[in-house]
Amino acid sequence: MPTKGFVRKNRGRTPARAGEDSGVSKGNGTNSPIEDEGASSAPPRSPRGRHKQSNSVRDPCEKNCLEKSPSPLSKTTGCASKSRAAETDVHQVLSTTLGKLRIRKTTRSESTAVINTIVENIIKYFKNRTDCFNQVTSLRTGSYYENVKVGQPDEFDVILAIRVPSVDLRPFGDDGAFYSVAVKNTRRHLLTDFLQGDGIVSASEMLAKFRAHVKNALKSTAMTDVQVERKKKGSPAVTLLVKENGLQISLDVVLGLEVHSAWPSFTKTGFLIEKWLGTKVKKDFRFKPFYLVPKYEGNGSDALDGIYAKDAWRISFSHVEKDILKYHGSAKTCCEAEGTKCCRRECLKLLKHLLEKLKEKYPKDLSKFCSYHAKTMLFHACVKHVYDSDWKMEQLDLCFLRLLEDFQNRLRGGFLPNFFIPTHNVLGSKCNRRSCELLAEYIDFEKINMFPIFLE
Repeated sequence: MPTKGFVRKNRGRTPARAGEDSGVSKGNGTNSPIEDEGASSAPPRSPRGRHKQSNSVRDPCEKNCLEKSPSPLSKTTGCASKSRAAETDVHQVLSTTLGKLRIRKTTRSESTAVINTIVENIIKYFKNRTDCFNQVTSLRTGSYYENVKVGQPDEFDVILAIRVPSVDLRPFGDDGAFYSVAVKNTRRHLLTDFLQGDGIVSASEMLAKFRAHVKNALKSTAMTDVQVERKKKGSPAVTLLVKENGLQISLDVVLGLEVHSAWPSFTKTGFLIEKWLGTKVKKDFRFKPFYLVPKYEGNGSDALDGIYAKDAWRISFSHVEKDILKYHGSAKTCCEAEGTKCCRRECLKLLKHLLEKLKEKYPKDLSKFCSYHAKTMLFHACVKHVYDSDWKMEQLDLCFLRLLEDFQNRLRGGFLPNFFIPTHNVLGSKCNRRSCELLAEYIDFEKINMFPIFLE
């Protein structure tokens, strides 16, 4: 799938950091979504060859051909094909990288046991020692439970949710991702302690109380080896740190409200899985509850209709995301013992790993990017390429390159829509276009040079 202007004149050099001459235009484009062109199709061909490691294009002939070539995904001829014969086999590099990212079963079991003990103790304390949080239920979320964790099993997420009846949601802002929560019957409601004068549930007050109870739960159970990380601005989580066999493990304990009602109207034009997973599956998902977590963007003291941003809630469909990644095939037998294995999850692991490595290399440029951007991009790619045959494991390199190109297009457009709420830009309401352009450039460099960052 050639893309005009894909190869730029600095292809053979390491991309410049922010503040240096990188040849990247800052741009003043608007935040509008990039339309997906065409229907689902088989992946394009990729270059193959043997390994000769280098961080730059080696000869003028190759550089000249690369500058004229529209995309490294297209077929190569002449001097380009000869020089690329000396390059790393992309498929082999990616397969080897995935092997390195595989989590050992013993390490997985040890980490899981530690996390389960902590969560069970916190829930027990909440049920026996608190009034407002005595009905919490746990929802395991995040990459570990989605089976797409890369590297070590050192990061876990759990939502401790309270089912809230009789609430009225009011959009906070116009992108559909944030809401204020109002209680309909203020006399006999379990959230009475956190209500403001107009019946609005204060997210900041509830999170502060939640955090205090988590600390007390650790003290009461004598879990002195568990530390509580300092609160992060705008974060809905209480982050706990614990060491197990020399491995530093973090656990994000997130406060959540479980809402059993129709999904907000902003979701009507999103979550387009009909051709991928089927209309019935989509209907079943939409009957599930959704969650609200105490997270906000920008300044917490900013107000809208008399409500501070710090008291708003962000909608979450993490439970649906987990199920989609678990049952991700257009055929029910995809990746099962009797079925054909696809590479959807492998592509996500590689994209997450690439993003992590690039963030380590260029922390100032890429600090705002996270693994959720990678997951969102995969969901959009699965909707665009709906068939299991579009994600054959033997075509891992082709599928990954295709995913990267789609991601770069989104970055250069400055808009990556929330998979469930297309009016919400997960890159941020005030997207840093410079950072997006730089990430696209860094990915370009890795693609052209056969992912040297995976060989470091």
